[in-house]
Amino acid sequence: MPESTSRARLIGELSAEFAGTMILILFGCGVVAQVVAGGALTDGGLGDHDSIAWAWGIGVTMGVYVAARVSGAHLNPAVTLSLAVFKGFSWQKVLPYALAQTAGAFVAALLVRWNYTEVLAKADPDHTNATEIVFSTLPGNGTLPISQLGAFRDQIIGTAILVLLIFAVTDLLNTPPGANLAPFIIGLIVVAIGMAWGTDAGYAINPARDLGPRLAAFLTGYGGAWRDQYGDLYFWVPIVGPLIGGPLGALLYRLLISRYLPVAEQEPGRVPAPDE
Repeated sequence: MPESTSRARLIGELSAEFAGTMILILFGCGVVAQVVAGGALTDGGLGDHDSIAWAWGIGVTMGVYVAARVSGAHLNPAVTLSLAVFKGFSWQKVLPYALAQTAGAFVAALLVRWNYTEVLAKADPDHTNATEIVFSTLPGNGTLPISQLGAFRDQIIGTAILVLLIFAVTDLLNTPPGANLAPFIIGLIVVAIGMAWGTDAGYAINPARDLGPRLAAFLTGYGGAWRDQYGDLYFWVPIVGPLIGGPLGALLYRLLISRYLPVAEQEPGRVPAPDE
């Protein structure tokens, strides 16, 4: 492939990762702003934990539909890393993909921050952890007594579950969803993780999802964004935990399932399109 063509293709892939992750965060951080900040001003009448889980899942589904054909719709550095380790995805693209994903999350969080300016200022004038959870995660969601070690453990397990299931539903040699429903099923996976694994650390399960909005929060008045409610540096937990958990989940899929499937594996790093 000519160098110019290869460069244009990479630019397109990064654009798709940026756009898909941006869509994900617009729904995800948007719903948390509505529930946490809006709910604080209306006696909690603008949603609950389940509405947050559903909106995050829908955001994933929409983001995957936006980006899948061009980039494979990883939308998550832990997914990208796992595909590089186990599915032959180009290592040269891992860092560019992660940067594009983080940039998309950052821009989306800025839009949420701007749109909810008045509500956030009224609900939390000092911009504390009470509304910082709109943008990034905290141990125990900022209220429960969860240690950093507990949150770190949680992020490893939650991301392992996510990646194992993504590998399962996108493996053409397994029983993948038909009629281009894989993005919908992946969204349901995120809903289920949110409902079952959201207590200890807010189910970031995605370094870009947490780092991009955390940076946006810090730059727009949340001076304590890098620390947890105990004053300890916390930002590394939802970065390192998923980067360990993702490949672990992929490894479990390889050991328990894919090694027993027939023939060869699908094209590396891509969510199959309807006509593939």
